[in-house]
Amino acid sequence: MALTPQEVQLFRHNGFVKLPTQLDDGLVAELKAAALKDIGDGVEPVARNKDGRVIRISDLWGRGGVFRETIVCDEILNPLESILGPNIDFVCNRHNHVYLRDRDSTASLQLHRDVRHWSRTIVTVLVYLEETNLENGCTHVVPGSHVLPDFVNLNDGELVHQIALGQVVPVPMNAGGLLAIDSMMIHSAGTNKTDGTRMSMTLGYHTVDELSLENPKRILVRGEQVYRGNDTD
Repeated sequence: MALTPQEVQLFRHNGFVKLPTQLDDGLVAELKAAALKDIGDGVEPVARNKDGRVIRISDLWGRGGVFRETIVCDEILNPLESILGPNIDFVCNRHNHVYLRDRDSTASLQLHRDVRHWSRTIVTVLVYLEETNLENGCTHVVPGSHVLPDFVNLNDGELVHQIALGQVVPVPMNAGGLLAIDSMMIHSAGTNKTDGTRMSMTLGYHTVDELSLENPKRILVRGEQVYRGNDTD
């Protein structure tokens, strides 16, 4: 399902859009089971909290199986074509992980951007494997903040930081829901106040780089590699 022109405009204007597609319950259950197994077995690469417990598994593409199947699924790539065009790369060295958040989670609670400059931005797709709401830490966004001036650390620009704090809004999502954001948009994870978990996949996509023929950190997942560099003239 493609995005409507209005949905594309919302993405460009606000910096995020809920995709009209959704993963079915069976696929969500399969993803959760695979993630929990790798978390339980500590299959590297992983990140651990201060107590040594695995809270994130990375390199989903390299893990293959249901993770790779989801990365290239039509439910994600069809609407992304409306934003990125027909030739799409998956970015292996940004995001590409499953995060398991609970009451003790502290990562990404501060407002931040995923990239430093508008010329390097990617489309991040958040894949929710459990329902996220105000209680268990849904994603928070600052609409339109992807067009604010570039800065690395929000605390370096106190005025911008205060503006962002005053405009942040929560985005609850159902299990299987897909949220696409411009990675220049200021956002954060919410605090999980429950005794349960909040699990999500974070994936990054970019239109094919027409000035580079080879990048081992990017995988062509739709269309073709188009090169338009003038060094072959």
